[in-house]
Amino acid sequence: MNQPSPTLPVNLAANPKLSSWLKFSSSGQLTISPGKVELGQGIVTALAQIAADELDVDLSRVEMVRASTASSPNEGVTSGSLSVQQSGRALRHACAEVRQIFLQLAAERLGVDIDALDIADGTISGPGNVRTSYWELADEVSLDRDATPGAIPKTANRRALAGTSTQRIDIPDKVFAEPRFIHDQILPGMLHGRVLRPDRAQAKLTGLDEDKARSIPGLIAVVRDGSFAGVVCETEHGAEAALHTLRKAATWSGGEPLPDENDLASFLKNEPVESTVIDSRVTASPAAVARTIRRQFTRPYIAHASIAPSCAMAQWNGDRLHVWTHSQGVYLLRTDMALVLKLPAENITVEHMEGAGCYGHNGTDDVALDAALLARACDGRPVRVQWSRQGEMADGPFGAAMAIEIEADLDAQGDIVGWRHAIWGNGHVARPGRGALPALLAGYELTDPFPRMISTNPPQANGGGGDRNSIPLYDFPSWKIESHRLKTMPLRTSALRTLGGQGNVFAIESILDEIAAGRGEDQVAFRLRYLRDERARDVIRAAARRAKWKPERQPGIGYGIGFGRYKNTGAYCAAIAEIAGEEEVSVRKLTLAVDVGEAINPDGVINQIEGGAIQAVSWALKERVRFDRERITSTDWTTYPILRFSEVPDVEVELIQRPEIDPVGAGEAAHGPVTAAIANALFDMLGVRVRDLPITRDRIIAAMELTT
Repeated sequence: MNQPSPTLPVNLAANPKLSSWLKFSSSGQLTISPGKVELGQGIVTALAQIAADELDVDLSRVEMVRASTASSPNEGVTSGSLSVQQSGRALRHACAEVRQIFLQLAAERLGVDIDALDIADGTISGPGNVRTSYWELADEVSLDRDATPGAIPKTANRRALAGTSTQRIDIPDKVFAEPRFIHDQILPGMLHGRVLRPDRAQAKLTGLDEDKARSIPGLIAVVRDGSFAGVVCETEHGAEAALHTLRKAATWSGGEPLPDENDLASFLKNEPVESTVIDSRVTASPAAVARTIRRQFTRPYIAHASIAPSCAMAQWNGDRLHVWTHSQGVYLLRTDMALVLKLPAENITVEHMEGAGCYGHNGTDDVALDAALLARACDGRPVRVQWSRQGEMADGPFGAAMAIEIEADLDAQGDIVGWRHAIWGNGHVARPGRGALPALLAGYELTDPFPRMISTNPPQANGGGGDRNSIPLYDFPSWKIESHRLKTMPLRTSALRTLGGQGNVFAIESILDEIAAGRGEDQVAFRLRYLRDERARDVIRAAARRAKWKPERQPGIGYGIGFGRYKNTGAYCAAIAEIAGEEEVSVRKLTLAVDVGEAINPDGVINQIEGGAIQAVSWALKERVRFDRERITSTDWTTYPILRFSEVPDVEVELIQRPEIDPVGAGEAAHGPVTAAIANALFDMLGVRVRDLPITRDRIIAAMELTT
């Protein structure tokens, strides 16, 4: 049988020039320049480990360069828990080929067979103590060549760093207060900008008295273009004062009414939609249906609620623009900025700097355009724009609300013989750079505005959107999965961590738990009975074993389980929640087991699972965008509460290492299983089910009243 021809990893095939990925310097450094960005998930460390492993150099020699459209490979957007999976694979292959190139040259220079050479910390040595190094040969090797498919990376058992919990590269600066975040950067001659926006969604600016604002000391410019308006000052204090003055003198008209936040399901199910059958399965010999269980689940709009508001800097030099941003996709942002500013893309450099918080498409890209528009009025001086807390909570895109209906057909023994799953909600993606028109907030506000983008859903082949994780992993005889994406969008939605995965796993795992309880069957055993995937079974058994499932019942304590495989193709995760109930529900302990294939940095994987699990507790118990019929009302930490440090549960994570399997990301694997585990633990504790997130005291009381 003919073997298939070798191919390049996808991201390397798209960016084949080896020199765009790595360079050696004669001073003994290795520079790595990935197109993925650090968002706090630890990928700069994992990618450095991969490169150091493949090239046999000490990790201390590796310098990781921030992504920039001026020099980095275009790896699209850092999202979907794909960085190590995609960028790591590309980098590993590129480094394997570069290693072979240097070994070949060294063999020629030293007059020995290539197979007789070894590399230790970049020094290439052979028989008779002959030696050279990457650094000595660097000037003789041009990496300005395309990668080829034939390179063979090291096998897992020959890697020294992969699988070890190396100290994070980015942590020391953050611990010792070095200016690593964009919020802390100061450019020479830097000015400060603020942008005026309406309280009412999509209202138009009809009047603006600029005179009083111009009297503010240090004011450089008042900028207006249609409904886009802002100020630039020498100081942040001045910019805030000028914006406050401008706001009092502004008049607005119009705006789109918002739905009833207390009846989101009705709103979602009665708007115009685009309907799609995501997947279906039909059995040749259907079993008789004894009864059907129908349940509806909802999740609200969720804010990113980043601790630090979105921030950017921009500087013009003639018709060329330099932007500093914590965007997840520097090339995609450049594409949309070029459309709005009517510039060739090559005239714009977008450079990444880390930001203090990002969970998807928040206001980061929007504030970059804000900075560029204000900086045009400033004669080449850089302008820094930081959104307010209110702006961050009201003007950035939200995670989409969802209504989910599941019908499960049961036979006379209570086994599942049919399954139907339907989702209603806005699309989950309106990122920049994906369409013919820009998807940036200020672009909708200009005198000649661009039409507002309606969010879409990625196809299932790319992980799905609202339908993410809606296809059962369980072996049911038949099913039909449908998605109904809204064609209207009164609240702006786009990518938030897990997209639809959290809502769908919550719904699936909740109804499975209900069916198991109705049968009087142990919830772990029930799930294992319907699973054929041994990796799935392993994480459930590992979590159950570690949590000593199931402890004896105690008054006021509940235990629940949830399971999912992120996007049905990524990390496996099982979670067991221990909750307590007094005045409010609190999560006392989470026990999780996870399988990401090869864990490059085990501690980094555990960190990601812990972080995702804690955020899931916050989503499950607290978070909900609030609004009346005109405006967003949850614009601070009082009206949009998040989990406090005092409420963080004990989290234990068991990592199942599989070094023989390619790695996948961990950042979004825990959200659905943890949410479901909390909901199922509530039933275990109180005998009631809350199917509408978040699980608040009022909703628990309402559920208890329905059961009495």
